[in-house]
Amino acid sequence: MEDAPDKRPPASRAIRPATAPPDVTVSVPGSKSITNRALLLAALAEGRSHLSGVLFAEDTIAFADGLSALGVPLVMDRGAGTCTVDGVGGPFPAAEAAVWCADAGTAGRFLLAACAASPGRYHFDGAPRLRERPLADLVATLRHLGAAFEPRGALTLPLTVAGAELRGGFVPLQGRTSSQFVSALLMAAPLAARPLEFEVEHPTSRPYVEMTCALMERFGIEVLRSNAARFAVAAPRRYAAADLAVEPDASSASYFFAAAAVLGGTVRVTGLHRDGSLQGDILFLDVLEKMGCRVTDEPDGIAVTGPEKLTGVTIDMGDISDTFMTLAAIAPFADGAVTIENIENVRVKESDRIAAMEENLSRLGVPVESGRSSLRIDPAQPCGATVTTHDDHRIAMSFAVLGLRTPGVVVDDPGCVAKTFPDFFARFSVLEGSE
Repeated sequence: MEDAPDKRPPASRAIRPATAPPDVTVSVPGSKSITNRALLLAALAEGRSHLSGVLFAEDTIAFADGLSALGVPLVMDRGAGTCTVDGVGGPFPAAEAAVWCADAGTAGRFLLAACAASPGRYHFDGAPRLRERPLADLVATLRHLGAAFEPRGALTLPLTVAGAELRGGFVPLQGRTSSQFVSALLMAAPLAARPLEFEVEHPTSRPYVEMTCALMERFGIEVLRSNAARFAVAAPRRYAAADLAVEPDASSASYFFAAAAVLGGTVRVTGLHRDGSLQGDILFLDVLEKMGCRVTDEPDGIAVTGPEKLTGVTIDMGDISDTFMTLAAIAPFADGAVTIENIENVRVKESDRIAAMEENLSRLGVPVESGRSSLRIDPAQPCGATVTTHDDHRIAMSFAVLGLRTPGVVVDDPGCVAKTFPDFFARFSVLEGSE
Protein backbone atom coordinates (compact mmCIF):
# COMPACT_ATOMS: atom_id res chain seq x y z
CA MET A 1 0.00 0.00 0.00
CA GLU A 2 1.18 3.52 -0.66
CA ASP A 3 -0.31 6.97 -0.47
CA ALA A 4 -2.28 8.23 -3.44
CA PRO A 5 -0.53 10.91 -5.45
CA ASP A 6 -1.29 14.56 -4.83
CA LYS A 7 -4.20 16.11 -6.68
CA ARG A 8 -3.28 16.71 -10.29
CA PRO A 9 -2.61 20.29 -11.40
CA PRO A 10 -5.18 21.75 -13.81
CA ALA A 11 -2.61 23.32 -16.16
CA SER A 12 -3.05 22.69 -19.89
CA ARG A 13 -0.28 21.44 -22.16
CA ALA A 14 0.51 22.50 -25.71
CA ILE A 15 1.71 19.68 -27.96
CA ARG A 16 4.81 20.55 -29.97
CA PRO A 17 4.57 19.27 -33.56
CA ALA A 18 7.39 16.98 -34.62
CA THR A 19 10.00 18.51 -36.91
CA ALA A 20 11.28 15.26 -38.44
CA PRO A 21 10.32 11.59 -38.69
CA PRO A 22 11.35 9.89 -35.46
CA ASP A 23 13.86 7.10 -34.96
CA VAL A 24 13.52 6.49 -31.24
CA THR A 25 13.30 3.72 -28.67
CA VAL A 26 10.94 4.12 -25.72
CA SER A 27 9.67 2.10 -22.79
CA VAL A 28 6.16 2.11 -21.35
CA PRO A 29 5.01 1.12 -17.84
CA GLY A 30 3.46 -2.21 -16.92
CA SER A 31 0.00 -3.30 -17.99
CA LYS A 32 -2.77 -1.98 -15.77
CA SER A 33 -5.02 -4.89 -16.71
CA ILE A 34 -2.43 -7.50 -15.78
CA THR A 35 -1.32 -5.64 -12.64
CA ASN A 36 -4.78 -5.44 -11.07
CA ARG A 37 -5.75 -9.00 -11.99
CA ALA A 38 -2.47 -10.30 -10.59
CA LEU A 39 -2.91 -8.27 -7.39
CA LEU A 40 -6.32 -9.85 -6.77
CA LEU A 41 -5.24 -13.40 -7.60
CA ALA A 42 -2.16 -13.07 -5.40
CA ALA A 43 -4.33 -11.72 -2.58
CA LEU A 44 -6.72 -14.68 -2.73
CA ALA A 45 -3.89 -17.22 -3.08
CA GLU A 46 -2.22 -19.29 -0.41
CA GLY A 47 1.37 -18.15 0.07
CA ARG A 48 3.54 -15.21 -0.90
CA SER A 49 3.58 -13.87 -4.46
CA HIS A 50 6.17 -11.57 -5.98
CA LEU A 51 5.05 -9.32 -8.84
CA SER A 52 7.57 -7.36 -10.91
CA GLY A 53 7.10 -4.73 -13.60
CA VAL A 54 3.88 -3.58 -11.94
CA LEU A 55 2.21 -0.33 -12.92
CA PHE A 56 2.23 2.45 -10.34
CA ALA A 57 -0.65 4.73 -11.28
CA GLU A 58 -3.93 5.94 -9.80
CA ASP A 59 -5.90 2.82 -10.80
CA THR A 60 -3.39 0.33 -9.42
CA ILE A 61 -2.78 2.28 -6.22
CA ALA A 62 -6.55 2.40 -5.61
CA PHE A 63 -6.72 -1.35 -6.19
CA ALA A 64 -3.84 -2.07 -3.81
CA ASP A 65 -5.31 0.24 -1.17
CA GLY A 66 -8.63 -1.62 -1.50
CA LEU A 67 -6.89 -4.96 -0.88
CA SER A 68 -5.12 -3.49 2.15
CA ALA A 69 -8.45 -2.31 3.56
CA LEU A 70 -9.78 -5.84 3.09
CA GLY A 71 -7.00 -7.28 5.23
CA VAL A 72 -4.45 -8.36 2.64
CA PRO A 73 -0.79 -7.71 3.61
CA LEU A 74 1.14 -6.29 0.68
CA VAL A 75 4.22 -4.16 0.09
CA MET A 76 4.57 -2.01 -3.01
CA ASP A 77 8.00 -0.70 -4.00
CA ARG A 78 7.65 2.03 -6.60
CA GLY A 79 11.37 2.37 -7.17
CA ALA A 80 11.80 -1.33 -7.92
CA GLY A 81 8.46 -1.66 -9.70
CA THR A 82 7.51 -4.61 -7.51
CA CYS A 83 4.78 -5.77 -5.17
CA THR A 84 4.96 -8.57 -2.62
CA VAL A 85 1.58 -9.99 -1.60
CA ASP A 86 0.98 -12.33 1.32
CA GLY A 87 -2.12 -14.14 0.12
CA VAL A 88 -4.96 -14.85 2.54
CA GLY A 89 -5.69 -18.30 1.06
CA GLY A 90 -9.38 -17.70 0.45
CA PRO A 91 -11.99 -15.04 1.15
CA PHE A 92 -10.94 -11.65 2.51
CA PRO A 93 -10.32 -11.67 6.28
CA ALA A 94 -11.78 -8.25 7.08
CA ALA A 95 -15.25 -8.57 8.59
CA GLU A 96 -16.04 -5.00 7.58
CA ALA A 97 -14.29 -2.52 5.32
CA ALA A 98 -14.72 0.64 3.27
CA VAL A 99 -13.29 0.27 -0.23
CA TRP A 100 -12.56 3.52 -2.08
CA CYS A 101 -12.23 2.68 -5.78
CA ALA A 102 -11.29 6.18 -6.98
CA ASP A 103 -11.94 6.02 -10.74
CA ALA A 104 -10.82 2.40 -11.22
CA GLY A 105 -13.46 0.25 -12.88
CA THR A 106 -11.39 -2.86 -12.14
CA ALA A 107 -11.55 -2.10 -8.40
CA GLY A 108 -15.29 -1.44 -8.56
CA ARG A 109 -15.94 -4.76 -10.35
CA PHE A 110 -13.16 -7.24 -9.42
CA LEU A 111 -13.02 -6.41 -5.72
CA LEU A 112 -16.81 -6.23 -5.51
CA ALA A 113 -17.22 -9.80 -6.78
CA ALA A 114 -14.52 -11.13 -4.46
CA CYS A 115 -16.14 -9.34 -1.52
CA ALA A 116 -19.49 -10.86 -2.47
CA ALA A 117 -17.80 -14.24 -1.91
CA SER A 118 -16.33 -13.20 1.47
CA PRO A 119 -18.17 -13.38 4.83
CA GLY A 120 -18.24 -9.70 5.66
CA ARG A 121 -19.88 -6.36 5.07
CA TYR A 122 -18.13 -4.05 2.61
CA HIS A 123 -18.97 -0.52 1.52
CA PHE A 124 -17.88 0.50 -1.98
CA ASP A 125 -17.66 4.02 -3.35
CA GLY A 126 -15.70 5.90 -5.98
CA ALA A 127 -15.16 9.08 -7.95
CA PRO A 128 -18.12 10.79 -9.66
CA ARG A 129 -17.60 9.14 -13.06
CA LEU A 130 -17.23 5.68 -11.52
CA ARG A 131 -20.52 6.28 -9.70
CA GLU A 132 -22.14 6.63 -13.13
CA ARG A 133 -20.70 3.43 -14.59
CA PRO A 134 -23.16 0.51 -14.59
CA LEU A 135 -23.01 -2.50 -12.29
CA ALA A 136 -26.54 -3.88 -12.73
CA ASP A 137 -25.69 -7.10 -14.57
CA LEU A 138 -22.86 -8.05 -12.20
CA VAL A 139 -24.91 -7.21 -9.10
CA ALA A 140 -27.86 -9.27 -10.39
CA THR A 141 -25.65 -12.32 -10.92
CA LEU A 142 -23.95 -12.01 -7.53
CA ARG A 143 -27.32 -11.58 -5.83
CA HIS A 144 -28.57 -14.74 -7.56
CA LEU A 145 -25.55 -16.57 -6.13
CA GLY A 146 -26.29 -15.49 -2.56
CA ALA A 147 -24.78 -12.05 -1.93
CA ALA A 148 -26.93 -9.21 -0.60
CA PHE A 149 -26.69 -5.54 -1.57
CA GLU A 150 -27.83 -2.28 0.00
CA PRO A 151 -29.66 -0.29 -1.01
CA ARG A 152 -31.74 -3.16 -2.34
CA GLY A 153 -32.09 -1.64 -5.79
CA ALA A 154 -28.44 -0.55 -6.06
CA LEU A 155 -27.21 -0.55 -9.66
CA THR A 156 -24.19 1.74 -9.30
CA LEU A 157 -21.79 2.89 -6.60
CA PRO A 158 -22.04 3.68 -3.76
CA LEU A 159 -23.33 0.41 -2.39
CA THR A 160 -22.75 -2.06 0.42
CA VAL A 161 -22.35 -5.78 -0.18
CA ALA A 162 -23.00 -8.40 2.48
CA GLY A 163 -20.86 -11.27 1.31
CA ALA A 164 -21.44 -14.98 1.73
CA GLU A 165 -20.09 -18.21 0.31
CA LEU A 166 -21.51 -18.07 -3.21
CA ARG A 167 -23.82 -20.98 -4.02
CA GLY A 168 -22.28 -21.94 -7.34
CA GLY A 169 -24.27 -23.70 -10.02
CA PHE A 170 -25.25 -22.26 -13.39
CA VAL A 171 -26.04 -18.58 -13.99
CA PRO A 172 -26.35 -16.39 -17.08
CA LEU A 173 -24.34 -13.17 -17.27
CA GLN A 174 -24.87 -10.21 -19.55
CA GLY A 175 -21.53 -9.24 -21.09
CA ARG A 176 -22.48 -6.46 -23.48
CA THR A 177 -21.72 -3.64 -21.04
CA SER A 178 -18.28 -4.73 -19.85
CA SER A 179 -15.96 -7.72 -20.06
CA GLN A 180 -14.92 -6.76 -16.51
CA PHE A 181 -18.14 -8.38 -15.26
CA VAL A 182 -17.02 -11.68 -16.76
CA SER A 183 -13.50 -11.40 -15.35
CA ALA A 184 -14.83 -10.41 -11.93
CA LEU A 185 -17.07 -13.48 -11.71
CA LEU A 186 -14.36 -15.80 -13.02
CA MET A 187 -11.79 -14.69 -10.43
CA ALA A 188 -14.31 -14.97 -7.55
CA ALA A 189 -15.61 -18.37 -8.72
CA PRO A 190 -13.11 -20.59 -6.83
CA LEU A 191 -14.48 -19.13 -3.56
CA ALA A 192 -17.95 -20.57 -4.24
CA ALA A 193 -19.40 -23.53 -2.33
CA ARG A 194 -19.60 -25.70 -5.44
CA PRO A 195 -18.57 -25.47 -9.10
CA LEU A 196 -19.74 -22.36 -10.90
CA GLU A 197 -20.77 -22.39 -14.53
CA PHE A 198 -22.03 -19.45 -16.53
CA GLU A 199 -22.75 -18.38 -20.06
CA VAL A 200 -22.07 -14.87 -21.26
CA GLU A 201 -24.69 -13.19 -23.41
CA HIS A 202 -23.31 -10.70 -25.95
CA PRO A 203 -19.62 -10.88 -24.92
CA THR A 204 -17.41 -7.88 -25.64
CA SER A 205 -13.65 -7.19 -25.34
CA ARG A 206 -13.01 -10.94 -25.31
CA PRO A 207 -9.19 -10.73 -25.14
CA TYR A 208 -9.48 -9.30 -21.62
CA VAL A 209 -11.40 -12.42 -20.57
CA GLU A 210 -8.74 -14.59 -22.19
CA MET A 211 -6.16 -12.66 -20.16
CA THR A 212 -8.09 -13.41 -16.96
CA CYS A 213 -8.26 -17.13 -17.76
CA ALA A 214 -4.53 -17.26 -18.50
CA LEU A 215 -3.63 -15.49 -15.27
CA MET A 216 -5.94 -17.69 -13.21
CA GLU A 217 -4.08 -20.67 -14.61
CA ARG A 218 -0.77 -19.08 -13.58
CA PHE A 219 -2.16 -18.99 -10.03
CA GLY A 220 -3.31 -22.61 -10.14
CA ILE A 221 -6.97 -22.48 -11.22
CA GLU A 222 -8.14 -23.85 -14.57
CA VAL A 223 -11.12 -22.34 -16.39
CA LEU A 224 -12.98 -24.93 -18.45
CA ARG A 225 -14.53 -23.81 -21.73
CA SER A 226 -17.16 -25.60 -23.83
CA ASN A 227 -17.38 -22.65 -26.24
CA ALA A 228 -16.24 -19.03 -26.47
CA ALA A 229 -19.02 -17.80 -24.16
CA ARG A 230 -19.48 -20.63 -21.64
CA PHE A 231 -17.19 -21.00 -18.61
CA ALA A 232 -16.89 -23.43 -15.73
CA VAL A 233 -14.68 -23.18 -12.64
CA ALA A 234 -14.27 -25.91 -10.02
CA ALA A 235 -15.03 -24.80 -6.46
CA PRO A 236 -14.24 -24.57 -3.68
CA ARG A 237 -10.59 -24.27 -4.62
CA ARG A 238 -7.59 -22.22 -3.50
CA TYR A 239 -5.30 -20.19 -5.69
CA ALA A 240 -1.58 -20.92 -5.34
CA ALA A 241 0.95 -18.12 -4.94
CA ALA A 242 3.04 -17.32 -8.01
CA ASP A 243 5.79 -15.00 -9.15
CA LEU A 244 4.83 -12.96 -12.19
CA ALA A 245 6.54 -10.41 -14.43
CA VAL A 246 3.97 -7.92 -15.73
CA GLU A 247 4.23 -7.09 -19.44
CA PRO A 248 4.55 -3.48 -20.64
CA ASP A 249 1.11 -2.04 -21.33
CA ALA A 250 0.06 -2.59 -24.95
CA SER A 251 -2.64 0.09 -24.72
CA SER A 252 -0.04 2.64 -23.59
CA ALA A 253 2.31 1.48 -26.34
CA SER A 254 -0.37 2.17 -28.96
CA TYR A 255 0.22 5.94 -28.75
CA PHE A 256 3.91 5.56 -29.59
CA PHE A 257 3.20 3.11 -32.41
CA ALA A 258 0.59 5.54 -33.77
CA ALA A 259 3.16 8.35 -33.67
CA ALA A 260 5.36 6.34 -36.02
CA ALA A 261 2.34 5.78 -38.25
CA VAL A 262 1.55 9.48 -38.70
CA LEU A 263 5.12 10.78 -38.83
CA GLY A 264 6.57 8.19 -41.19
CA GLY A 265 9.46 7.32 -38.90
CA THR A 266 10.27 4.38 -36.64
CA VAL A 267 9.38 3.95 -32.99
CA ARG A 268 10.49 0.94 -30.96
CA VAL A 269 8.81 -0.08 -27.69
CA THR A 270 11.01 -2.28 -25.54
CA GLY A 271 9.89 -5.37 -23.64
CA LEU A 272 6.72 -5.96 -25.66
CA HIS A 273 6.25 -8.83 -28.12
CA ARG A 274 3.36 -10.05 -30.24
CA ASP A 275 3.93 -13.75 -29.59
CA GLY A 276 2.94 -14.83 -26.12
CA SER A 277 1.42 -11.52 -25.05
CA LEU A 278 -1.57 -11.78 -22.71
CA GLN A 279 -2.93 -8.45 -23.95
CA GLY A 280 -5.55 -8.17 -26.65
CA ASP A 281 -4.52 -4.61 -27.45
CA ILE A 282 -1.39 -5.98 -29.08
CA LEU A 283 -3.81 -6.54 -32.01
CA PHE A 284 -3.70 -2.78 -32.63
CA LEU A 285 -0.54 -3.58 -34.54
CA ASP A 286 -2.67 -5.56 -37.03
CA VAL A 287 -4.71 -2.40 -37.63
CA LEU A 288 -1.57 -0.39 -38.31
CA GLU A 289 -0.37 -3.04 -40.76
CA LYS A 290 -3.68 -2.80 -42.63
CA MET A 291 -3.06 0.96 -42.89
CA GLY A 292 0.37 0.44 -44.45
CA CYS A 293 2.76 0.39 -41.49
CA ARG A 294 5.63 -2.06 -41.19
CA VAL A 295 5.69 -3.92 -37.87
CA THR A 296 8.82 -5.79 -36.84
CA ASP A 297 9.36 -8.06 -33.85
CA GLU A 298 12.88 -7.42 -32.64
CA PRO A 299 14.78 -9.15 -29.82
CA ASP A 300 14.23 -6.22 -27.46
CA GLY A 301 10.67 -5.33 -28.45
CA ILE A 302 8.47 -4.16 -31.32
CA ALA A 303 9.29 -1.56 -33.98
CA VAL A 304 6.70 0.25 -36.10
CA THR A 305 7.62 2.25 -39.20
CA GLY A 306 5.03 4.48 -40.78
CA PRO A 307 4.29 4.68 -44.52
CA GLU A 308 4.33 7.75 -46.74
CA LYS A 309 0.53 7.82 -46.51
CA LEU A 310 -1.82 5.84 -44.30
CA THR A 311 -4.60 3.80 -45.93
CA GLY A 312 -8.22 4.25 -44.87
CA VAL A 313 -9.87 1.20 -43.29
CA THR A 314 -13.15 -0.11 -41.94
CA ILE A 315 -12.41 -2.08 -38.80
CA ASP A 316 -14.33 -3.90 -36.05
CA MET A 317 -12.68 -2.87 -32.78
CA GLY A 318 -15.06 -4.61 -30.39
CA ASP A 319 -12.24 -6.72 -28.99
CA ILE A 320 -9.72 -3.86 -28.65
CA SER A 321 -11.96 -0.89 -27.94
CA ASP A 322 -9.45 0.82 -25.62
CA THR A 323 -7.36 1.58 -28.71
CA PHE A 324 -10.16 2.91 -30.90
CA MET A 325 -9.33 6.47 -29.82
CA THR A 326 -5.71 6.00 -30.88
CA LEU A 327 -6.95 5.01 -34.33
CA ALA A 328 -9.45 7.87 -34.44
CA ALA A 329 -6.68 10.37 -33.67
CA ILE A 330 -4.54 9.29 -36.64
CA ALA A 331 -7.50 8.68 -38.97
CA PRO A 332 -7.59 12.23 -40.45
CA PHE A 333 -4.16 11.62 -42.01
CA ALA A 334 -5.29 8.55 -43.99
CA ASP A 335 -5.98 8.66 -47.73
CA GLY A 336 -9.58 7.57 -47.23
CA ALA A 337 -12.26 7.35 -44.58
CA VAL A 338 -11.63 5.35 -41.42
CA THR A 339 -14.74 3.68 -40.02
CA ILE A 340 -14.59 2.12 -36.56
CA GLU A 341 -17.36 -0.34 -35.68
CA ASN A 342 -18.72 -2.35 -32.72
CA ILE A 343 -17.62 0.02 -29.95
CA GLU A 344 -20.91 0.75 -28.19
CA ASN A 345 -19.49 -0.30 -24.80
CA VAL A 346 -17.07 2.66 -24.77
CA ARG A 347 -19.97 5.02 -24.13
CA VAL A 348 -19.96 3.92 -20.46
CA LYS A 349 -16.25 4.06 -19.72
CA GLU A 350 -14.30 6.99 -18.23
CA SER A 351 -16.33 9.21 -20.55
CA ASP A 352 -18.75 8.67 -23.40
CA ARG A 353 -15.76 8.10 -25.60
CA ILE A 354 -17.57 8.13 -28.94
CA ALA A 355 -19.18 11.48 -28.13
CA ALA A 356 -15.92 12.88 -26.75
CA MET A 357 -13.93 11.91 -29.84
CA GLU A 358 -16.60 13.34 -32.14
CA GLU A 359 -16.67 16.58 -30.15
CA ASN A 360 -12.91 17.08 -30.20
CA LEU A 361 -12.29 16.00 -33.78
CA SER A 362 -15.02 18.37 -34.93
CA ARG A 363 -13.43 21.18 -32.93
CA LEU A 364 -10.19 20.52 -34.81
CA GLY A 365 -11.99 20.78 -38.15
CA VAL A 366 -12.15 17.06 -38.94
CA PRO A 367 -15.30 15.70 -40.63
CA VAL A 368 -16.66 13.00 -38.33
CA GLU A 369 -19.92 11.11 -38.00
CA SER A 370 -20.98 8.87 -35.13
CA GLY A 371 -23.51 6.10 -34.68
CA ARG A 372 -24.54 4.34 -31.51
CA SER A 373 -21.62 1.94 -31.85
CA SER A 374 -19.48 3.45 -34.60
CA LEU A 375 -17.37 6.41 -35.66
CA ARG A 376 -16.40 7.50 -39.19
CA ILE A 377 -13.56 9.97 -39.74
CA ASP A 378 -12.87 11.50 -43.15
CA PRO A 379 -9.45 12.70 -44.36
CA ALA A 380 -8.57 16.23 -43.27
CA GLN A 381 -5.78 18.49 -42.17
CA PRO A 382 -6.78 19.28 -38.57
CA CYS A 383 -6.45 22.80 -37.22
CA GLY A 384 -5.21 23.78 -33.79
CA ALA A 385 -7.65 23.92 -30.88
CA THR A 386 -7.96 23.01 -27.22
CA VAL A 387 -8.94 19.38 -26.61
CA THR A 388 -11.41 18.74 -23.79
CA THR A 389 -10.31 15.50 -22.13
CA HIS A 390 -13.38 14.98 -19.90
CA ASP A 391 -10.89 13.70 -17.28
CA ASP A 392 -10.26 10.72 -19.58
CA HIS A 393 -6.63 9.64 -19.84
CA ARG A 394 -7.03 8.01 -23.26
CA ILE A 395 -8.44 11.18 -24.83
CA ALA A 396 -5.42 13.16 -23.63
CA MET A 397 -2.92 10.64 -24.95
CA SER A 398 -4.69 10.10 -28.28
CA PHE A 399 -4.86 13.79 -29.13
CA ALA A 400 -1.23 14.23 -28.13
CA VAL A 401 -0.45 11.96 -31.10
CA LEU A 402 -2.61 14.05 -33.42
CA GLY A 403 -0.78 17.15 -32.19
CA LEU A 404 2.49 15.81 -33.56
CA ARG A 405 1.14 16.65 -37.03
CA THR A 406 -1.02 19.65 -36.11
CA PRO A 407 0.26 22.99 -34.79
CA GLY A 408 -1.78 24.54 -31.99
CA VAL A 409 -3.21 21.44 -30.28
CA VAL A 410 -3.59 21.99 -26.53
CA VAL A 411 -4.63 19.30 -24.05
CA ASP A 412 -6.76 20.92 -21.36
CA ASP A 413 -5.98 18.51 -18.49
CA PRO A 414 -2.74 16.64 -19.07
CA GLY A 415 -2.72 15.40 -15.48
CA CYS A 416 -5.58 13.01 -16.20
CA VAL A 417 -3.02 10.56 -17.66
CA ALA A 418 -2.05 9.74 -14.06
CA LYS A 419 -4.85 7.18 -14.08
CA THR A 420 -2.70 4.70 -16.04
CA PHE A 421 0.48 6.45 -17.30
CA PRO A 422 1.65 9.19 -14.90
CA ASP A 423 4.80 10.17 -16.82
CA PHE A 424 3.29 9.86 -20.29
CA PHE A 425 4.16 13.38 -21.40
CA ALA A 426 7.74 13.10 -20.16
CA ARG A 427 8.25 9.98 -22.28
CA PHE A 428 6.23 11.40 -25.17
CA SER A 429 8.45 14.49 -25.38
CA VAL A 430 11.10 12.55 -27.39
CA LEU A 431 8.65 12.66 -30.30
CA GLU A 432 7.92 16.38 -30.12
CA GLY A 433 9.74 19.26 -31.73
CA SER A 434 11.77 21.74 -29.75
CA GLU A 435 10.27 24.75 -28.00
